[in-house]
Amino acid sequence: MAGSPQFKVYSSANEYVGSIKYLEDAAAFVSIQGEGATVRNGHARKLTLWTEGVDGHAGESYDEAAVTMRSVINAQHAATRAEYRRILSN
Repeated sequence: MAGSPQFKVYSSANEYVGSIKYLEDAAAFVSIQGEGATVRNGHARKLTLWTEGVDGHAGESYDEAAVTMRSVINAQHAATRAEYRRILSN
């Protein structure tokens, strides 16, 4: 059984509007939602990967928006690994 897709899209009013499997598709959907809509790597605000109109306009290039979101995921993972190492070293 497949689980819910990883990426969540929220409107500018913070209303959950959908979950999407691929970042390029999330970029297309967030561009339709308009200014202030977000793509998150889960439901938490702290996991926001893209805010439409702040990080750019995803409709200009879904691929570029996806690259930016992947960079944020990589940075989030690096921060998590660093925090985990810090805890283990204490």
